[in-house]
Amino acid sequence: MPRDTSTNTTLLRAISLLEEIATTEHNISAADLDKRLDIPKPTIHRLLKQLEDQQLIMRDMDGRHLLPGPRLHRMAMGTLANESLKAPRRLLLERLAREAGETCNLTLLDGHELLYYDRVETNWPVRIQLPPGSRLPLHCTASGKLFLALMPPQRRRALLSSLTLDAHTPYTLTSASLLEEQLGEIAKTRLSTDNEEFIQGMVAIAVPIFDKIGHMQATLAIHAPQLRHSIESLREWAPLMRQIASELEETF
Repeated sequence: MPRDTSTNTTLLRAISLLEEIATTEHNISAADLDKRLDIPKPTIHRLLKQLEDQQLIMRDMDGRHLLPGPRLHRMAMGTLANESLKAPRRLLLERLAREAGETCNLTLLDGHELLYYDRVETNWPVRIQLPPGSRLPLHCTASGKLFLALMPPQRRRALLSSLTLDAHTPYTLTSASLLEEQLGEIAKTRLSTDNEEFIQGMVAIAVPIFDKIGHMQATLAIHAPQLRHSIESLREWAPLMRQIASELEETF
């Protein structure tokens, strides 16, 4: 008797849809998926409805464009938090912290916030306590500004228009035009700084971590009290940070 492959075909098609929606850097619609994938149009609409019902995908405010849903988001975060997958990243983070002698962290972009994914603490008595799972603003953190600077311009403008640029310290940029200007410089150098913009007395630098196809996945950052470091002295660690970020790419 011939084997029924319809279930397998349906599953693979659903996975293809999820992959396109989750990895695209730009807004994507059902019409875009029809052009990109060799799947019949009625099947695309049927599968999208099922994926949306299961909260694996969702629609943006205009109702046309598709985004990863909360259930898919939880699955992704759970995968990243899996200890067996996390171990290689942890070793590289520990190496940087050992060399620099300061707290190092990995961060992810989670909607309109920065998510501290993992960190290795310094042994200094004076340090900033920001445990994994902390959520921070984008506009005044080194990693947050790096995500903003390197995302597609259309997406950045939409995100900035929805953010409240609160002043966390006297040095926080609260002007959208000044922030855009700084983001342009960050995009050129692919190195971002926080010069007491989030916490007064704390400085930080961050570099991007890409995946194998060039999408930015995370940031690698060092932060320290200004008592021990200036932005300029932290910049001395940028070459090593870029090297370790390159090695981290293999783990994402």
